[in-house]
Amino acid sequence: MDAVLIDTDVFSFLFKRDTRGDRYLPAIQGKVLCLSFMSVAELQRWALIRNWGEPRRRSLEQVMRQYVVLAYDAETARHWARISVERSRSGKPIACGDCWIAACATRHGIPLVTHNARDFDAIDGLDLVLGRGGTAGI
Repeated sequence: MDAVLIDTDVFSFLFKRDTRGDRYLPAIQGKVLCLSFMSVAELQRWALIRNWGEPRRRSLEQVMRQYVVLAYDAETARHWARISVERSRSGKPIACGDCWIAACATRHGIPLVTHNARDFDAIDGLDLVLGRGGTAGI
C-alpha cells in the first residue's frame, strides 16, 4: 500500500483550505491517505472546543471518512511504549498524542506527513515527509 499518515496539523491545513496545506499536496497526491485514531480524537476535540455547529461537524466527519483510520492495537501500543521511552531517555520527551501518531506510522511502516518535524525528531524507524515533498528519514 502506497500510503502516508497525515498528521493532525496537515489535515487541519487541508480541511480549512489554509494555504500552508498547498506545500504538502505533492507529497500526498496519488497516495492512500491515513489518519491515526489519535488525530481523529484531536480533530473531534477541536470542533467541540470551537463550538462548531452541526453542519460544520458533519463536514469534518465527511472529510475524515475519505481517510483510512489507523486504529489502536497491541502492536501500536508496543511502538508507543518504545518511542516514549527512547525519547525520554534522549532528553526529548514526546507529547502523548504525538507519540501515538508516531507509533501508528512506525507500526504500519508508512511515512508521516507533518508540519511539526521537531515534534517527531529522532524516532527510530519513522520517515517524515515535509512540505514540498521533502523527506527526512529519521
